[in-house]
Amino acid sequence: MDALLPFVLLAGGLAAVLGSFTWLASRVRRRGLAGGAMGAALASYEEAFRTTAYASHVEIRAQAERRSPLLSPDDDWRRAPAAPDGTG
Repeated sequence: MDALLPFVLLAGGLAAVLGSFTWLASRVRRRGLAGGAMGAALASYEEAFRTTAYASHVEIRAQAERRSPLLSPDDDWRRAPAAPDGTG
């Protein structure tokens, strides 16, 4: 029985640690504290190990931040005349 005591203690300690991580994860999810930190951690993971996914992530963020140019109310709103070569 003395030979099993270290394994039982190890299994009990592991169960306690996993239980505390589960409790912490549910608490973080409930309060919504992991949004920015989790996004940054996943982005750095994807940058290191999945470069194509990270490149897509960067492009999607750039598209989301990009704004289309607005026309000025003072500008002429008519269409521009056609180019001499017939385009436009």
